[in-house]
Amino acid sequence: MELKFADRMDSFKEGIFTTLANIKKERIKENKPVYDLSVGTPDFLPEKHVIDALVEAAKIPENYKYAITDTDELISAVQTWYRRRYDTELEKDEIMSLYGSQEGMSRIALTVCNPGETILVPNPGYPVFAIGPMLNDANIVNYELREENGYLIDFSSIPENIAKEAKAILVSYPANPICRLAPVSFYEELIAWAKKYNVIVLHDNAYSELVYDGKRGISFLSVEGAREVGIEFNSLSKTYNLTGARISFAVGNKEIISQFKKLRSQIDYGIFLPVQKAAVAALLGPQDSVENNRAEYERRRNALRDGLESIGWKGMVSEGTMFAWAPLPEGYTDSNDFVLELIEKAGVFCVPGSVFGSLGEGYVRFALVHNVEGMKKIVESIKNSGILEK
Repeated sequence: MELKFADRMDSFKEGIFTTLANIKKERIKENKPVYDLSVGTPDFLPEKHVIDALVEAAKIPENYKYAITDTDELISAVQTWYRRRYDTELEKDEIMSLYGSQEGMSRIALTVCNPGETILVPNPGYPVFAIGPMLNDANIVNYELREENGYLIDFSSIPENIAKEAKAILVSYPANPICRLAPVSFYEELIAWAKKYNVIVLHDNAYSELVYDGKRGISFLSVEGAREVGIEFNSLSKTYNLTGARISFAVGNKEIISQFKKLRSQIDYGIFLPVQKAAVAALLGPQDSVENNRAEYERRRNALRDGLESIGWKGMVSEGTMFAWAPLPEGYTDSNDFVLELIEKAGVFCVPGSVFGSLGEGYVRFALVHNVEGMKKIVESIKNSGILEK
């Protein structure tokens, strides 16, 4: 039997994270050093009260039935969190849960556009921003994020004909991989542009609690007019170290949320009830760990940035997220080749910027998943490798 697959499968190659994981396994087998700053999985543990809530709920047999919908308790907790954190009021019909923001990104195009209609996505940008709409047969058009513009969207650079045909625009700040923030004035401009061209805004806000240097992350929905034009994705994964639990939220424009709920009801039965209980405990419980984790990420960023600068690798930046974005050292032009050489010579794993789009070439992304002492060891390994002497 000859198996034939969808044409779209020809566009997928082995992901960089799979490639790096395979190299990592081989290095471990060979007892070679491994300093993994590639994958953005928090190394912090969830808080005990969150784990306890999940465990206790998991002991109740009735909780193993289909959830079907979000519990009233969960919806109320999201309302309370948004009110406390962003001074923003949400109505019940403006909230829905998801199995992580990536689920939302991978399915939202099915809700907001027909096959062939245009969605604007960032370059550089997190891969699922483009892959999700592509899987839904949307027409993907990149808008550019350039360093000279502070990595903010230059709306005047989007051609008029593209703006008019666009059905939605995906925006992400604090931004992975470029690690920049956007001010309120940017969102005001975004909302005005979206209203002018009748474009739906899909804002990824997964990292609003990981913002550094005394700044504070904001919600797109806290800006006047935002919920008229779009929705926001917010996740518990990085804020509360619940990546494996897979729970996040889409919030905002009630018409979009209603249609998205209708779509999701055709293909799923709701978030596992013990996970909903854990989310409630995280959102309503003590928030000390959020601030403590943020402060520790900032210390790690400082240790890596200052250490790299001390050995001649300059330009690393992270205003927010759990990542850092750095230009290639002098003498290097290909990010993929550089990453492989960095692994071979120093045992340090990071992600080539080219993974995130053509404008990511010339950069690498580090995940801040080693403590301060670990970062110092990483810097020392890079220094001793001789890779910066090219």
